[in-house]
Amino acid sequence: MEYVIEMLNIRKEFPGIVANDNITLQVKPGEIHALLGENGAGKSTLMNVLFGLYQPERGEIRVKGNPVSITNPNIANDLGIGMVHQHFMLVNTFTVTENIILGNEPQKAGKIDMKHAEKLVKDISEKYGLSVDPSAKIADISVGMQQRVEILKTLYRGAEILIFDEPTAVLTPQEIKELVQIMKTLIKEGKSIILITHKLKEIMEVCDRVTVIRKGAGIGTVNVSETNPNELASLMVGREVLFTTEKTSANPKENVLNIQGLTVKDARNVTAVNSLNLSVRAGEIVGIAGVDGNGQSELIEAITGLRKIESGSISLNGKNIQNLPPRKITESGLGHIPQDRHKHGLVLDFPIGENMVLQTYYQKPNSNRGVLNFKEIYSKATSLIKEFDVRTPSTSTLARALSGGNQQKAIIGREVDRNPDLLIAAQPTRGLDVGAIEFIHRRLIEQRDQGKAVLLLSFELDEILNVSDRIAVIYEGQIIAVVDPKETTEQELGLLMAGSRKAGAAT
Repeated sequence: MEYVIEMLNIRKEFPGIVANDNITLQVKPGEIHALLGENGAGKSTLMNVLFGLYQPERGEIRVKGNPVSITNPNIANDLGIGMVHQHFMLVNTFTVTENIILGNEPQKAGKIDMKHAEKLVKDISEKYGLSVDPSAKIADISVGMQQRVEILKTLYRGAEILIFDEPTAVLTPQEIKELVQIMKTLIKEGKSIILITHKLKEIMEVCDRVTVIRKGAGIGTVNVSETNPNELASLMVGREVLFTTEKTSANPKENVLNIQGLTVKDARNVTAVNSLNLSVRAGEIVGIAGVDGNGQSELIEAITGLRKIESGSISLNGKNIQNLPPRKITESGLGHIPQDRHKHGLVLDFPIGENMVLQTYYQKPNSNRGVLNFKEIYSKATSLIKEFDVRTPSTSTLARALSGGNQQKAIIGREVDRNPDLLIAAQPTRGLDVGAIEFIHRRLIEQRDQGKAVLLLSFELDEILNVSDRIAVIYEGQIIAVVDPKETTEQELGLLMAGSRKAGAAT
C-alpha cells in the first residue's frame, strides 16, 4: 500500500546520545497516527527530522512513495508537511492574521494585502471549524486559540500532513474536546495527522494506529482497536504501570497552612482571589480543582510571595507570611513546585547541577562568605540526581537539554530535599508520561506520610481524585466546596467547577 509518509531506519545522534536509533514510521493516508513514548524517548526529535529542523545520520524519508531530502522546514512545507509545535512559534504583538501569513504574505501593488489576507484566514478557519478572530492580537487570546492559529498557519501553507507535538499539554479539558473535534474534521477533509503524545486516553479516543518508541528505539506499531491502555503503557515504559496510586488513609494532624479572607488582584488589577478561606493540615494532601482562570495561579503566587495580597491573612505553622519576600517564605518551611517549570522552576541555561541548589546556594556548605563551593554543590547534585532518577548525561548538562519529565524530577528533588513543612505542587505532572507521573505521585504521598502538608493544584481531574485526601473546589476566586475524593465523581466535580452548586464555602 502507498503510505503518505515513510521514515525508514532513521538514526539521529547528538553529542554523547543516540536520540533515534534505527526507527521506522509509516503513516497511511487519512489516518491519525500516534507516536507514543516517555519523555525523552525521541518522539520530538524524530518529527523534527521529518520537518527538516534536524538532519538524520542515516535512513530514508519518502513522501507518497517518493524519496525526499528535507533539509529545512520550507522544503517540508512545499511537500505538504506542517508542524504544530508544543511551544507555540507566534509573535505576541502581531495579530492572528499577521502570524498566519508571516513569510508568505499576499501582495498587491508591492504592499501586503491585509484585506485579502484576512479573507483567506476567515475562509480557511470556517472550512475547518477553527473559529478565530483574524484581527485579535496573540497576546490577548487564550492558549487554546493560539493553538488554533498554529494549526491555521500550517493549513494556510497547504499542509496535507500535520504533525501535532503534545498538543494537549497546555489545554483545559474543554479545549481538549474542541481539539479532538478539529482533528476529526481535518481527517474528513482528507488530511493525515501524526500525533506526538504520551496520553493514553487521547490515543484510545482519536487514533487509528500507534507507533511506540522507547529510549530512542522503535518498539513497534499496533492498531488502536486491538490494544488497551495497559498494554500501551507497558510497551512505552518496558514494565507494568499502575494507573491508580496506592496509598493508605491520611492521618492529618495540626494545621500547617491557614488562609483567611484572602483577596488578591491579577496582573490587570481585577480581583482574582476573593475572600478565600483554606487550610491544609500536616499529613494530608489537599487538591484544588477548578477550571483554569478561577484564581488558582494568583492564590499560589500569594502564598509563595510572588504576588502582593490586598487583604486577609496567610499563616504557615502559626506565623503570618503574607507579603513577605519569597526567600523568607521558603525559609519558613515552604517548598514550591511551580506551574511553569521553564519560567519559575529552572534557569535553563545553567547546568542541572547548579539548578539543584537554587534555593540553598547561599547557605553553608554550598557557599562560605559569599563564595560558592562548587565541589560541594556538584556532590549534592549528584546524590539528588541519583535519588530522584533524573536522567541526564552529567551534572554539568544544561537544564534545557533535559526532557520535561527529567526537568520536573530535578525540581521535585530540590524542593523535597529541603524537607519543607508545606509542599505546594502546582501542575506537577503537566506534560509528563505515565512512568514519570507514577514516580511523582509516589513522592507526593511519601511527603504526606512523613507528616508534611501538601497542596496540589492540577487541571487533571484523574490526578486530583487519585492523589488528594480532600478536594477544595475553586470557582471565581472562592473555595465553594470541599469534598472527599472517595465520595465524589468526575461528573460531580465538573458541575462544582462550573459553579453549579455552592456547598457552603468551607475550609
